[in-house]
This record gives sequence, structure tokens and C-alpha cells, in this order.
Amino acid sequence: MMLSVNDRNFSHVVLESPNPVLVNFWAPWCGVCLLINPFLDKIQKEWDNPLEVVSINADNNFQLANTYRLKNLPTLILFNQGRIIQRIEEIKGRDELIQQLNQVRMNTWPRSA
Repeated sequence: MMLSVNDRNFSHVVLESPNPVLVNFWAPWCGVCLLINPFLDKIQKEWDNPLEVVSINADNNFQLANTYRLKNLPTLILFNQGRIIQRIEEIKGRDELIQQLNQVRMNTWPRSA
């Protein structure tokens, strides 16, 4: 189950985390947002390296939504050591999301030779 983050604990949970954090910005009215939640839980469990997956209700956390200039929901932002590593803004389907997350995984943790 994803940890719910808000304006008050975002800095501590996301920006100060020793592990990469995938932030899922969503809203209750967003159908795609609700459909990808189980998939994101699965990703967190199956990821090769430590990864935290958290969710932020964009409707209830307008300051964060504005800070990260959300244009679409869901928007996934991967943070590592407080920096944005990757944004995924237009999720068209499960297969595309898997491909984008696998690309993020390869770019974030390259395999050693």
C-alpha cells in the first residue's frame, strides 16, 4: 500500500529520503489514477533496488501540485536525493507505463558490467 503524502510531510518523506521515491500525483475523479494504483503497489514490491512509492492527492495539496507544475493526472515523478530524475505525465496504458518505468529503472540504476 502506498504511503499518502501531503504538503506538511513531503519534504521529509520525499526530498530527504535516502532511497529513490516515486511520487504518484492523483485525484479521486481521475479514472486512470485509480486504475494504476494496484500496478504501482506491485512495482514497489518487485523493483530490484530500494524504491518508495507514495501518493499525493493533487486536489488536496494544491501547493505541491503548483510547485511541480502538474498539467495532467496522473503524473509520476521520480526523486532521488531530493532531485527530479524523471517525470511521466501522459499515461496512455499499462504497457506504456511498464516501458516508461523500465526505462527509468535502467537510467537510475545502470547494471554494472
